[in-house]
Amino acid sequence: MRLAADLQGRNTHMKRRQFLHTAGAAALATALPAPMLRAANAPEDFHIAAILAFSGAYGLIGKDMRLGAELAAAQRGGKVLGKTIRFSWEDDETKPQPAVQKATRLLSGGANMIFGAVGSASTLALQSLATQRKIPQLVTISADDVITKPGGSRYSFRTSNTLGMEVKMCMEFVKLSGLKRIYAVTADYQATRDGFEQFRTMAEAAGVEIVGNDYAPLGNRDYSVIIDKMANSDADGIIVVATGNDGVTFVKQAGQVGLGKDRTIFGPVLQDETFAAATGDAALGVYSGVRYHFSTDNPANKAFVEAYRAANNVYPSSFAGEAYDGLSWWFDVIESTDSWDVETWVDAFEDSVRENSIEGRKEMRACDHQATQVGLFGKVVRGEAPLPPLTMQITSVFPPEALFAAC
Repeated sequence: MRLAADLQGRNTHMKRRQFLHTAGAAALATALPAPMLRAANAPEDFHIAAILAFSGAYGLIGKDMRLGAELAAAQRGGKVLGKTIRFSWEDDETKPQPAVQKATRLLSGGANMIFGAVGSASTLALQSLATQRKIPQLVTISADDVITKPGGSRYSFRTSNTLGMEVKMCMEFVKLSGLKRIYAVTADYQATRDGFEQFRTMAEAAGVEIVGNDYAPLGNRDYSVIIDKMANSDADGIIVVATGNDGVTFVKQAGQVGLGKDRTIFGPVLQDETFAAATGDAALGVYSGVRYHFSTDNPANKAFVEAYRAANNVYPSSFAGEAYDGLSWWFDVIESTDSWDVETWVDAFEDSVRENSIEGRKEMRACDHQATQVGLFGKVVRGEAPLPPLTMQITSVFPPEALFAAC
């Protein structure tokens, strides 16, 4: 009997100690400030799987995106949520398969998000991976309209232009310029094929004739046959639905035969300062949609341009500006959540507004995860020092409501 009483007393004492320990832990957790609670689930660093094109048809673009992204991190002391921002830069060679392979390896190593890609095919492949892994993906350059669509991926966001809005700007340019007959060359790629079909539909509705269209493979190096057909047509406008090295090659070869002397050459993403530098004087007078431009007159952009020039001794390109702006926005939203929970990040970003964007006000739409923004269109002119020798002169600015249909 006495032994039983002793055992009962010991059990009671142990239960009391266990209760006090559990209650004390709960009280301590309640008393801890949010940053300490957050740190309990925090990784060693904020790891970004940056999958961009550093070679292939879009190889010109990746380098500038990297410079813009790294400046976005540097300007916040290289940290978010108190952890060091670490980029793992990978070249997808402008191909979806390497993009997925390299991203998968980085996500298996604990990467917190995907940044990229450049080509829309790679971006869509990464989007499937992000959806499967429930990992955020930030897109700052790929333009295929299907990347952001109502009811699309919960984890993908685009802070830059869609091809649809850029095609609309091209059509407005055609109307303003009084062009009546258009010959097209289109990169043989799903996004650009879709873009040309959108343009064709709008052109026909506006009474503009499409006198020809030729598809060229990505990485095409010889446009001579296509250019000869254009020169022998009655077209007064040439639309180039291609970008990167392909757009540079076409404009160079068109310049060699003076195709632009009596025809207007333009495209959705055909030229900016980076492309013009690679193209040379053949780029003069070519019109293009512009994702971002350093001449935008607002305090945030002026500060960015100054910092970028100090770091790189050049003006920022469209691709550097878009990368910087998108990642700066993303970092700020994550910081505001004070959390390492991915779902919290996604919920916060899809309802966010970027009042101080370097491009003006941007608003993220929860319905499709696409940022609404102004559209820029311009032409290549000679720049006076300290501007680049060939620079974009913005000729038109389109408001968001003219470019984005309601969800």
